[in-house]
Amino acid sequence: MDELVAAKQNWTEQDRLELAAKLDAELDAFIDGLERKRYEEGWPEDRWQEEMDKHPFFMKRAPQPGDEVHPMFEGLQKLKYDPDENTREELALNYKEDGNFYMKHKKFRMAVYSFTEGIKAKCENSEVLAVLYNNRSAAQYFLKNYRSALSDAQRALTYKPDYIKALWRAAQCAHELDKFNLCTQLCEELLEVNIDHKEAKELLHKTKMNKIEMERNQRKQAAEAKRRLTHFHKLRDALEHRSVKFDDLKANKHITEELLRPKFLPLEDFPVHLDSADGVSLIWPAAFSYPEFLLSDFQQQLPESATMTDCLTTLFAEPLPCDKSNSYRLGNVTVYYENRKVGCVHKVSLEKTLRDIISERSFFVSGGALLFYVVPSGTPIEQEFIHQQRRPLIYS
Repeated sequence: MDELVAAKQNWTEQDRLELAAKLDAELDAFIDGLERKRYEEGWPEDRWQEEMDKHPFFMKRAPQPGDEVHPMFEGLQKLKYDPDENTREELALNYKEDGNFYMKHKKFRMAVYSFTEGIKAKCENSEVLAVLYNNRSAAQYFLKNYRSALSDAQRALTYKPDYIKALWRAAQCAHELDKFNLCTQLCEELLEVNIDHKEAKELLHKTKMNKIEMERNQRKQAAEAKRRLTHFHKLRDALEHRSVKFDDLKANKHITEELLRPKFLPLEDFPVHLDSADGVSLIWPAAFSYPEFLLSDFQQQLPESATMTDCLTTLFAEPLPCDKSNSYRLGNVTVYYENRKVGCVHKVSLEKTLRDIISERSFFVSGGALLFYVVPSGTPIEQEFIHQQRRPLIYS
């Protein structure tokens, strides 16, 4: 041993440097000889931020439905929501905390879900239940689910009758639903608890004004409905007095407003009505079809006193755009109407008034309007129209 110590003590500086270099070379050779393996347990370089956001210690938002959840987060969630690890009240409070978080970030649907889960925990603490129902009411209110919000606020009041927040939320919902009596009652109850509640005072005044306006509008609507009903009965009496027939009126059925509404689009806003000038004469919508061209003209308001000549004069005040031969003019056309019930056509006397034509036994109002066919007289077009579907011609 003494010799070895003596030998070390006799080493020169150069000897020490050479030994150190030798040891470094041997270490490098040892490391180079090790099996090289890629480290695969870390986060991929191109996704480290994504993985960071998933980690419970670094995430900036709670996982949303459908998101991939980190195993550690699942473990924390289990500790927080496991009924074996928490009492019912603790569970309810945990869900309330979540709901408040979502409310703060305006995630109202998630807030409704959280408060609902808290209620499902069946906590026996009435104070906690009152808060859960009221908070869910607030979330529903911001989602404009006013009926559900009102129901929840009223449920909160069953657990805490003097709960000001629930009284106020219920009053707001009642006002949105036009439940003015209920809103008034809730505002008054709230003011009994807190007489200085400014918003409740304003809402109470607004509700009383809205109720007065609503009742006034209801009276107006009732008066208008009564006026319309009286007017319709008078119109129906006039139609029945003239023995007007409708091809789409079933036997033993009464005339209705729907029956009188024209089915032709250009006429639909102009149903038959009594002349406002005398309150007795009828004003009719009418369609004039040109079979040759497969098109129609519409007269929205024809007095029953007008003759067919008057109607044609108006129709042909300007030439038909498609009438290249100038065949459609007064004195050169014939007018027909069809009785679809018996499958025949009737030639119309041009000197007759619409009232006379309508009163004919074979004439039926069709689709809420008068329907006539116009063809050039003594032409193949007229003959083709008459013999179409082998319809017999009847002269009125």
